[in-house]
Amino acid sequence: MLILKQGIYTLSVVSFPEKSDRNESSLKGDQKLDKLIITAAITGSRINRQQTPYIPITPEEITRSSIEAWEAGAAIVHLHMRDPKTGLGTPDISLFRPVVDKLRKQTDLILNLTTSGIPGINLPTEQRLAPMQLKPEMASFDAGSINLGRYVFINTPEFLETAAKLMKELDIKPELEIFDIGMIIHCLRLRDQGLLEEPLHFQFVLGTPQGSPATPKALIHMLDLIPKNSTWSIIGIGKNHLPMSMLGLILGGHVRVGLEDNIYYERGVLAKSNTQLVKRIVRITKEYGREIATPDEAREILGLQR
Repeated sequence: MLILKQGIYTLSVVSFPEKSDRNESSLKGDQKLDKLIITAAITGSRINRQQTPYIPITPEEITRSSIEAWEAGAAIVHLHMRDPKTGLGTPDISLFRPVVDKLRKQTDLILNLTTSGIPGINLPTEQRLAPMQLKPEMASFDAGSINLGRYVFINTPEFLETAAKLMKELDIKPELEIFDIGMIIHCLRLRDQGLLEEPLHFQFVLGTPQGSPATPKALIHMLDLIPKNSTWSIIGIGKNHLPMSMLGLILGGHVRVGLEDNIYYERGVLAKSNTQLVKRIVRITKEYGREIATPDEAREILGLQR
């Protein structure tokens, strides 16, 4: 990485991969990506029972929904916990621990714990990173700040550096959640600083109100910026859920579905469970002719040590 200084300003120039080294293999469905990894995002931090009666809220409901998603074909579950008093997301490790313990005993799922806290409330770093004490195989890494509707989701450079250092120390794979192009650039800068290690895993979040649009053009541009040896997955928010899943399927990436990202099965019809969304992408993937990755196959693809 080249650092140029001019007066009081410092310009960091990120070293992008050469064009020949970019992620062209992903577009061709390279052999490592042949099997589709399905992530189920079980609950999120803000969706409530007034919006949908089917959202899992209690630890018992989150555990049961995770097991059902695994039985349906999910290799990874992305987990938030909910405060029993407010119903909002909470990093309280005493709520995470029993869910994590049960899922480790009863399944071979890859557990991906959140570090996002609650967008708009923006908890202190220590609280947001508390679930990392449970040493999950993966954790979310929201790679920059962004407006989410009426809320500001703040992820300062200091927070991201602290999170990256802790995940590296605990051998936790960061899931680099990308809401816009600038977040890719920031991740590459952290890589150049030695805080993120290749191969990187990107989770593209497309279709948020003020983020990158959920379009093929937006995704292709993002893929052109990430290193060739990266893995990637895609989320389409709300009405973009199924179209972006299809795009990830045919371009050789992976897919995240779940009630955290979309509460509808079709226009005007609420999804009744995370399992219903998982089963649909499993069915479509098999019709397409692509196989579904088991958790252990997903570990091999992502370079995880169980």
